Amino acid sequence: KKEDRYQTWEDVLHYLPTFPSITDKTFIKDCLRGHNNCRARVRPSASNMRYMTWDAALARTARAWANKCRFQHNVHLGQKFQCHPNFTSVGENIWLGSYQAFTTVGAIESWYSEVRFYTFETRKCTKVCGHYTQVVWDHSYKVGCAVTLCKKVGGMKNAALFVCNYAPR
Repeated sequence: KKEDRYQTWEDVLHYLPTFPSITDKTFIKDCLRGHNNCRARVRPSASNMRYMTWDAALARTARAWANKCRFQHNVHLGQKFQCHPNFTSVGENIWLGSYQAFTTVGAIESWYSEVRFYTFETRKCTKVCGHYTQVVWDHSYKVGCAVTLCKKVGGMKNAALFVCNYAPR
């Protein structure tokens, strides 16, 4: 809901810090470094692992969804060309936590940490590991992320909501 987001700069500046925009070069670099470092650690290594590069359209989709302050996946992800002009479908990871705890690389590492629930031989998860598999999915080579501050989301107040979109899915 719109009222779950801080609406004015005055709201934010008086109470809480701001997060980087999707065009912030350091934010982009951190997103790419976090993803590519995780992908490089996959063992056994993938024979066709691609290097992730930034995609502004995916970042805009991530920002639009994050700004809704909903801790759920974008309902349009599976609809052809709804989330990106060139990719038929898009993958997504969402991180939710306190604004004080948020770091770009920390959120990506938390997704990667699900590796402990993934069995390489069977390619199956013993518990939740879809965030991990999305980060290291070898077909994906484009990523776009956004983070926003929400007054309330997923039962948390003043939370950081970090969304990354991936293509191809």
